[in-house]
Amino acid sequence: MDFPGLVPVRDSKDPQGPSFVFPSEAWTSFVGAVRGGEFGDV
Repeated sequence: MDFPGLVPVRDSKDPQGPSFVFPSEAWTSFVGAVRGGEFGDV
């Protein structure tokens, strides 16, 4: 599926489960924050 401007995220342990869909800008910001240590050690 193609979701222009969106990033669908699914639990890899439940591939048939629901997807959460985030705007790509929000997802990019979240990933940057995780990589930057803004949430501590995860």
